[in-house]
Amino acid sequence: MNTQQQDLLGLRFMRLGMLALSAGLLVGVIGGFQFLFPEFLRELLFTKTRPLHVSLVVAWIFLAAIGGIYFYLPRQRKLKLASYRAVSWHYWIFVVTGLAIIASFLAGKFGGREYLEYPVALSIPIFLSWIIFGVNYFRTVRKEREPWPVYYWMWGTGIVFFFITYLEAYLWVIPYFRDNMVREIMVQWKAYGALTGSWNMLVYGTALYVATRIAGDDKPARSKLAFSLFFLGLFNLMFGWAHHTYLVPSLPWIRTFAYAVSMTELLILGKILWDWRASLESWQKNRYCSAYRFLYAADIWIFINLILALIISVPAWNLYTHGTHITVAHAMGSTIGINTMILLASVYYVLREELPQKVRDGCAGQVTLGFWLANISLGVFFLALIAAGVGKFMYDGPSFQEMMASIRPFLLLFAVSGIGLMVGLWIVLWHAYRLMGTILAADRPVDVKLGLPVGAD
Repeated sequence: MNTQQQDLLGLRFMRLGMLALSAGLLVGVIGGFQFLFPEFLRELLFTKTRPLHVSLVVAWIFLAAIGGIYFYLPRQRKLKLASYRAVSWHYWIFVVTGLAIIASFLAGKFGGREYLEYPVALSIPIFLSWIIFGVNYFRTVRKEREPWPVYYWMWGTGIVFFFITYLEAYLWVIPYFRDNMVREIMVQWKAYGALTGSWNMLVYGTALYVATRIAGDDKPARSKLAFSLFFLGLFNLMFGWAHHTYLVPSLPWIRTFAYAVSMTELLILGKILWDWRASLESWQKNRYCSAYRFLYAADIWIFINLILALIISVPAWNLYTHGTHITVAHAMGSTIGINTMILLASVYYVLREELPQKVRDGCAGQVTLGFWLANISLGVFFLALIAAGVGKFMYDGPSFQEMMASIRPFLLLFAVSGIGLMVGLWIVLWHAYRLMGTILAADRPVDVKLGLPVGAD
């Protein structure tokens, strides 16, 4: 079986992730206008669009990261995935469960908690699919005879901690937690903060892999600085969540400790990418033009988001900013500005490797238009949310309605810039989706029952 055949299902994960992000952007824009104009699309209430938007964007992050891992592992020292059948099962479980979650939201059937609002029964196949993923991953990388590069450790850690934090997010089903509001909120916010850390491990590991491949040098992935990022990320994953729980009764040292560790991971990642960019020759930047550009954008957004995160994580200020549009700005800066830009770099790296003749001029035309439209719109989007949040906690008037009226211009700017962000990313995603379809169409026939290359185990 050749390399392209081994990559087949990894690319399918990526394409499915692109569809999820495209749909998530549309639902997000609809939700933004519903927040301003409650009568807009009454058939699809804001109570449905918000969880749909969150679930689809989170699905994009996981699908693109997982697809990259399945694509990259067979190319890493000629490793062979332990089981292609397991990859296929993982893919179809994700598809069927995802459709069931979307259907449940559209039908108005909820059963979970914030961010995981789908019926609890649908969490079971998700967890089982990650067991399949984890077993396949570790069975594959254990064949590596050389010391593991840092991205192996990051990917593996992200998988393991997903198991732990996803289970923890469902502790509320146990009466001991559910019957005590403070206890339940503490566990929920802790679990969600750490769950974010688990997908950051997958995404940041992908960033380091792509960066080393563009540079043609794997040494940065084995450097002390790279492993500093890994251990700080691990430390942050386990303890940095506490800055989300300032409003819940807890010991003062926990809050201080959380603030001290919560920002270090972004700082080190930013430093690595900054040094990496400085080390590249012009021909390397031009060869992987689109992938390089998306990683460059992620680096800029890391520092922008780091500044905001340092401000809002000060406990005394967090008391006023928590739950305002400033928190949303921070979340969007992380999800779109950092994670999505890194994952798009991964997508365009794959395209450049597989179709060099079709993406050699990738820094011209529609990709460039989409890139700049998305990033400029995201900047306006980000600033509008911050302005709305500042206006909210500084308002000293008599009523909530008047306060909302005072920040409405910022929210309108936020909604309009969301359209620009959506269109810009749609342009980038459509170009990638179409080219990736070309790669899949050129592959050999696929077993229609399993979605496997003919002859795969």
